[in-house]
Amino acid sequence: MAWKPIVAGVDGSAESARAAAVAADLAQAAGTSCQLVHVARDEWSALAIAEMPERAQQFREALMAQARERLQHTLWGVVPPDAIQRMVVRLGRTADALKQVAAERGAGLVVLGGKHHSAVARWFAGSTGLDMVRTTDVPVLVTGDRQAPIRRVLAAVDLSAAARPTVEAAERVAELVGAELRMVCVVEPLPVIPEAPNFDLTRYNATMEDQIAHELWPLPRSPRAEKVTRYGTAVEAVLQEAADWDADLVVVGSHGKGWVDRLLVGSVTERLLNRLPTSLLVVPVYSVVAAEDAAGRMEQHPAFA
Repeated sequence: MAWKPIVAGVDGSAESARAAAVAADLAQAAGTSCQLVHVARDEWSALAIAEMPERAQQFREALMAQARERLQHTLWGVVPPDAIQRMVVRLGRTADALKQVAAERGAGLVVLGGKHHSAVARWFAGSTGLDMVRTTDVPVLVTGDRQAPIRRVLAAVDLSAAARPTVEAAERVAELVGAELRMVCVVEPLPVIPEAPNFDLTRYNATMEDQIAHELWPLPRSPRAEKVTRYGTAVEAVLQEAADWDADLVVVGSHGKGWVDRLLVGSVTERLLNRLPTSLLVVPVYSVVAAEDAAGRMEQHPAFA
């Protein structure tokens, strides 16, 4: 199955340079193209249009040319020269421009450099990575702090429709780079409800383990994929597993894109984005949920087709 083009967002930072290098390496291994995209700030465009409307287009072109020249110096020697020459420069909001280019190119993956913003910065300005994760139809890979090759891929799954496309994406990346693959499913504690009867914890854990073994462990095609069950809260258990196993890439699925889902995605994915030292691949799976038929069978997620 052929890989679709890979889009990488670059902004001149060291993080985006690492992301561009990862995207270029993946594209080369997959036999597909790597499209670099830079989105230049256009705060002055409105002023230019108001003050010098006849020169507004000239002003925009000068902004983009300046940004292109600066990025060419930053990326030289990091990615192949032809990728730099083909770099797309746009003006506007970063996430919107990236999604537009990804749609135009028919991309199957967007790669971004990770930045661990403060809570205040996330509240007021947000994060391009988180914005993309919340709203895009394309898998988003946010690179971590380490510039090491991907040798271990950890797929974090749960008992939902997100599991299958998450495993498929993780397995495909692992096969591409020759990495080990491990699946982890976290059994979270039962909520404490006042005045409710106590549930037998041993029985609960046994029931969950049987369901995981029946529904999740058969998902990977490769018999060499490891499968482990952990207990605790999802974020902490995934962080601990990634650290103990020394994972290079963690793969998770996002469950939806409605406003409720956008709030919920922050409860797990945002914390992983900001706390994982490793790279994180987020696979959108709401289209899979919507495609479930009456028999309960899910169509294969098309993003990595």
